[in-house]
Amino acid sequence: MKALSDREWTVLRALWECGGAALGALTDLLRPQTGWSRNTVLTYLTRMESKGLVEIDKQTYPSRYRAAITREACQAEARDSFLRRVYQGATGDLVTAFLHEKPISAEERDTLRKLLDEMEV
Repeated sequence: MKALSDREWTVLRALWECGGAALGALTDLLRPQTGWSRNTVLTYLTRMESKGLVEIDKQTYPSRYRAAITREACQAEARDSFLRRVYQGATGDLVTAFLHEKPISAEERDTLRKLLDEMEV
């Protein structure tokens, strides 16, 4: 899967949130944060269908749109792409950079320690 644009993430988040919707309902959901018209939303949905990101149920009236990929799969792909592109796949370098730049809470630290212990790193 190719990296998603910010606008594709916006559409998919709305579809994940509502579980699928007709064009009008989806436009109403997206309009407050995007200002997009019905035609703009339809354009994104059509393009995203051709990329395999959105499924359109044309057996219903009005047609119903839903995400064709899970949130978890998109997040995993985005993480992997970022890790490869920016850190050449070095997970430790990525984690170290985050921890140096943004402190974590004691609870987060304990969770991370436990995870590392379970991985026998």
